[in-house]
Amino acid sequence: MTPVQLVILDRDGVINEDSDDYIRTVAQWVPIAGSLEAIASLNRAGFRVGVATNQSGIGRGYYSLETLAGMHARMTELLTHAGGRIDALRCCPHLPTDHCRCRKPRPGMLLALMREFAVEPQQCCFVGDAYSDFRAAEAAGMAFHLVRTGKGERTLAAHPALACAGIWNSLAEFAAALTALSAQLAASGMATGVTGNHPGPA
Repeated sequence: MTPVQLVILDRDGVINEDSDDYIRTVAQWVPIAGSLEAIASLNRAGFRVGVATNQSGIGRGYYSLETLAGMHARMTELLTHAGGRIDALRCCPHLPTDHCRCRKPRPGMLLALMREFAVEPQQCCFVGDAYSDFRAAEAAGMAFHLVRTGKGERTLAAHPALACAGIWNSLAEFAAALTALSAQLAASGMATGVTGNHPGPA
């Protein structure tokens, strides 16, 4: 049984509220209710938490790298107040037409995070709200969990047969299930996995 060590999160629509018009300012970066506390609970349970986010608004000229840094500084500050942290963050500023290796649905950011933490795909999972997140996780060989926040409902409507390891109302619900299972399995001497219809033994 392979223990999960690294939980990778998409940003917009998973941690913070999303917008079809892009999150363009620090003031527009608003956490989804319960998401920061969910990350803190994953930290306390011993999981490493990474973020992999497409930010083509930079390539489109909607906001600058400095503004993006300000958003992430705000996220870090609010997370600190909630008792949590992001262990590593990767973002792709490129346009789809740039054909880079990092922009989801390509798995470049996920692979970079796996290398950083020296883990295998079966030791990771990716939580996202978009079909591109699913495809990136699939290409990286890791389990994918879909949240209904952000674009999640639209993703489910467009891809009702999506082969997710789990479908959750929010990051908070996912984290509560995973941390509860981790505690149960730790008590029984088993490891935590993320395959099946819930974050269960792998």
